[in-house]
Amino acid sequence: MRKTDAFWDASALVPLCASQSASAFVRAALKSRSIVAWWAAPVEITGALCRFLRDGQINQRQFQRSRQRLESLRASWVEIPPVERVRELADVLLQRHPLRAADAFQLAAALVWCDERPAKRPFLCFDRRLAEAAVREGFEVEAFGVTPRRPPAALPGGISPRARC
Repeated sequence: MRKTDAFWDASALVPLCASQSASAFVRAALKSRSIVAWWAAPVEITGALCRFLRDGQINQRQFQRSRQRLESLRASWVEIPPVERVRELADVLLQRHPLRAADAFQLAAALVWCDERPAKRPFLCFDRRLAEAAVREGFEVEAFGVTPRRPPAALPGGISPRARC
């Protein structure tokens, strides 16, 4: 079976590295979805793993295994590099959606991956704000524990949801 490319936000990649309630969901998704990820996703994932270690959610051995899983995943995924267009789009996305900067970069990388034509392309994400922004941009969000609100076809006055700042 040929896998479908999908953009994976760091929030969806963390459960592939460390055991979490969403781990079974993402492992199942990985059977049919190949990973496209943003260049900085490994740093975000490492940050989450370090937080788990500090908070006592994982021990040192589990932390090391999680880092090994991350490196194994990185060897097989397609990575979107930090090109100028990603930065330009991230700036626009921050004006269009209530996102944090790191999430704007994730969504901008996804848009660069699909040549800015998301047309229901799969986007795996477990962050509600980012999921809602991705839906508004035209991606088909696959999530665990997050139900993004669907945007109206047009906002009052006939303004497209993508055009709103």
